[in-house]
Amino acid sequence: MTDRHVWILGATSAIAHAYARRRAELGASLLLFGRNEVHLRANAADLLARGAKAASVRCCDLARPLDYDAMLANLMASEGPADEVLIAYGILEQRGRSAGDVAYARDVIETNFTSVVCWLLAIIARWDRGRPLTLIVIGSVAGDRGRGSNFVYGAAKGGLDRFLEGLQHAFAGTKLRVVRIKPGFVDTPMTAHLVKGGFLWAMPDRIAADIERAADRGRAVVYSPWFWWPLMMIIRHLPRFIFHRLKI
Repeated sequence: MTDRHVWILGATSAIAHAYARRRAELGASLLLFGRNEVHLRANAADLLARGAKAASVRCCDLARPLDYDAMLANLMASEGPADEVLIAYGILEQRGRSAGDVAYARDVIETNFTSVVCWLLAIIARWDRGRPLTLIVIGSVAGDRGRGSNFVYGAAKGGLDRFLEGLQHAFAGTKLRVVRIKPGFVDTPMTAHLVKGGFLWAMPDRIAADIERAADRGRAVVYSPWFWWPLMMIIRHLPRFIFHRLKI
């Protein structure tokens, strides 16, 4: 992987950095995107120490409107095209807030759905179709069925999952691969405010290991950890009159 170029959007997230470390150990060149330049540069130094061929940073707010095409043109001119792109940024919904705060609900949707879609479309528009490209997007099991505790976040992740599924269909048989990652509960700074405990919670490196296997083996969709697949299968197929009695 010493000649492989990996872009990571949302590179200061715990899952993203755990994944970047795995790619660094294989000698990949990494380009890290995020808002906090201090954290990005600290992560880049860590990745270089772990064996990355190169690690550079681009400080920007990924969720805010910008000229995607111009930025990508400059990046490709200076860094070269990506072989693999991981999109790992997003925000959780604060329970109950979206129902009474339209501006907040819009921010949740634009961050978790709209901006991600725009990045993906802009990257694909500049993709050389003769060159293999892997797009890895971290979604959530929350998108599998709408729940009262986070229905706006779930809707954004559900819409993203349908979009990615459509991309997989549209580019089937080409050199573009789309990998959908659906984690459950992960112990990260993003979930620091939640009460943790029990087998449902996973550490970032567990998710990163699943992402690495999915990317290397050509998987289309992966629940992480694996037991979320049967759990969400049950939740998706529960009759409505039973599901509505659950406080989840």
